[in-house]
Amino acid sequence: SSSSSSSSSDKVVVGIDRLADGPMHTMDPFLFCVYHKDNYPAGNSKMEAPRRGNGADFNPSAPYRMYHGDKIPGFPQHPHRGFETITATLDGIIDHTDSMGNAGRYGDGDLQWMTAGKGVVHGEMFPLIHQDKENPTRFFQVWLNLPSKHKFTEPAFVMHWGSETKKMKDGDKTDVIVWVGEHKGERTEMKSPPNSWAADPENDVGVIFYSVKPGGKCEIAPAKGGKGTNRFLYFVEGENGKQFVSDVNVPKKHGAEIVGDKTAVLENKSETETMDVLLLQGRPIGEPVASHGPFVMNTRQEIMQCFEDYQRTRFGGWPWEKDAMVFPADKPRFALLNGVEELGK
Repeated sequence: SSSSSSSSSDKVVVGIDRLADGPMHTMDPFLFCVYHKDNYPAGNSKMEAPRRGNGADFNPSAPYRMYHGDKIPGFPQHPHRGFETITATLDGIIDHTDSMGNAGRYGDGDLQWMTAGKGVVHGEMFPLIHQDKENPTRFFQVWLNLPSKHKFTEPAFVMHWGSETKKMKDGDKTDVIVWVGEHKGERTEMKSPPNSWAADPENDVGVIFYSVKPGGKCEIAPAKGGKGTNRFLYFVEGENGKQFVSDVNVPKKHGAEIVGDKTAVLENKSETETMDVLLLQGRPIGEPVASHGPFVMNTRQEIMQCFEDYQRTRFGGWPWEKDAMVFPADKPRFALLNGVEELGK
């Protein structure tokens, strides 16, 4: 009602931001959030795309992007230090390799959580494994910061298979995926890596996906941390003019900052389009952030040290035969961790 929205203390929505085509605006404790959606065509026998990349293909208006890949799209080996990557998939396949000798093929609902910590090199490639049909991919990559005391923690990697992830219906028109945190008391049982900001429940970290069908509504309960929890909603799919949170219209390709201590109501007023929304929430770390590309520390001096260390040690080197490493097309989803391989569940 108009009377309640005029009082600032009753407001659920603090601000609306346009979402960039690449890395989108994030709030502490997050650093980076990208929504990848690529309609890759059928691949050839080498899992390659029909066109070559130019080394940095991020064209938002193309049907698909090659990113830093040449014939296979993706991100060949590159270093990280000082934070964590959470790669939460909806569709498609990702091949992972890293400087610790760990590897994996995951997708179609799986989530990979990697602590870069003191330094790791990894590759993330998107092989076009099907020759007889298209290879669409859709996933989020989220960077979660590490507090200064854990910047130099040992690198770690955890795979959360899609079948183990908490998926639930909220009413008859909303599907919820709880990647991290909880929705209405339902949580994913899988653990974060040990020194993650999310490992302490007090930090109230949440990564939750809401897919709201036409005419659907879904309530997001107040955060456990109340006002102390930052919350941001990314409206990544939906019909312009028909996306709402607590009666505030959120234009297409926009996001909304919401308060932590109130219930927020997602509503899809479209008659035809599904509305997909990602919630990122967490208690802020509240430390200075110095970042340069793949390194995130607290000071510029520490960033310079990152470049020096990486040039000297290559963060342990690259044990794989190719910079853009992929696995055979017929290899099933798997995780190779500390020399032990398990198949996807």
